[in-house]
Parts: sequence; structure tokens; C-alpha cells
Amino acid sequence: MAKKRGLNASVMTVIMLGIGLPLSFSLSVTLNLVICSLALIYLIYCRVSLKTTLLVLLAALPLAFGSWWSFLIFGTGDQWHSAWIYGSRVYAYLLLGMTVTMNCRVKDLLLSLHLHLKLPATFAYGLLAAFNLLARIRQQYHQIQASAMMRGQVYHLWQPGLYLRIIIIALNWSGDLAAAMTSQGFTEGAKRTISFVDPLPRWQWLLTAGLIISYCWAAFVIQPW
Repeated sequence: MAKKRGLNASVMTVIMLGIGLPLSFSLSVTLNLVICSLALIYLIYCRVSLKTTLLVLLAALPLAFGSWWSFLIFGTGDQWHSAWIYGSRVYAYLLLGMTVTMNCRVKDLLLSLHLHLKLPATFAYGLLAAFNLLARIRQQYHQIQASAMMRGQVYHLWQPGLYLRIIIIALNWSGDLAAAMTSQGFTEGAKRTISFVDPLPRWQWLLTAGLIISYCWAAFVIQPW
């Protein structure tokens, strides 16, 4: 098995949240572009799918352009500055999230958060079970559509009746899932044997603290354009 490239999933989650929160209050186009550049370099280093990355960036283009245009037309004060702040912020947030989601499987992320950041086991395994049910939900969606067509009905994505049927099915599955977890020995609050290996060197925590402190210092003390 090839060694995973990049930082630990828990570390990247803390970096994403630690920079993402002050990013909401920062008024610097330069720092937004720095975040975008560093995130892209990190994604390239981790060898994520270039095609998927480009598709995501293109999909976000209307949102970024809409933010840019609305502040340029309806903003007050320095409209150009405001437009570039909020337009670039869309991509800053997007690329921050991509550093976590595109380089780490959901299972590895949840188990890493459980191991290093004390995420409750019930919450972690419950979310993992929900993600594993996505394939069955898609299959059930097609079955509901086929059943409705046999009765001369067509369900569209905007009709609440479709989602009501999916929710009812999911609620039925939740009881079966709880019974299955209990039969496999899962007990809420009980001590569990952990076989998941997720190395986390101390230097990564130091790097995390350094990046967050540096960003906050630059955003609120230096305050570049």
C-alpha cells in the first residue's frame, strides 16, 4: 500500500477551521490569493485528480463572479476592493475545504477525528454508516421512480413526495442499522479496541499553530490590500 501524501486529516481539519473562521472577518484580497495559491500547491503535492479539481473550480466560478459583481454594483465605499475581497473569498473557502475532502476518504477522516480530536465514537460511526448508505439511497431513488412510473406518475427532484418516501425508508434502515451495530458489539460509551493506525507527528501540530497564528497576525495586524 502506497504511503499517503500530505498532512494528517485531523491537522488539516484544524487548519481549515482555524483559518476559515478569521477569514470571514479578514478584508484582504492578498491573503485570499495566498490561501488559494498554497491550497493549490498542497493539492498538486498530494496528487489529487487534476480533472476533478478543475471541474470544481469551474463550477464555483458563477458563485465567485456573482459575489464580485454584486459588490461592484451595489457596494459602498471602495467597491472594487470589496468586490475582489468577496469574489476571491469564495475560492479561498472552496480550496481550504478541498485540501481536506479531496485528499482523505470519509472513513479515514472520521476515524482520525475520533482518535486525535476525541470525536465521540457514536457520532463518528453513525456518520460513517450514513455515508455508506448513500449508494443504497441512490438505488432506492431509482426504485421509487420506477414504481411511480408503473402507476403512471413521475416524481421530479422538486416534489416533496419523493423526499418523504426516501426519509421513511431511511428511518426504517436506521432501526436495522442500530440493531446491526449492537449485534457487532458496539456499546455507546464503552471502551473500544482501536485497530486504525493514523500517525500524527508533533511537528504537524506546531505547523498548524504557526499557520493559524501567522494568518491572524497578517490579517488583523499587517492588513495587506
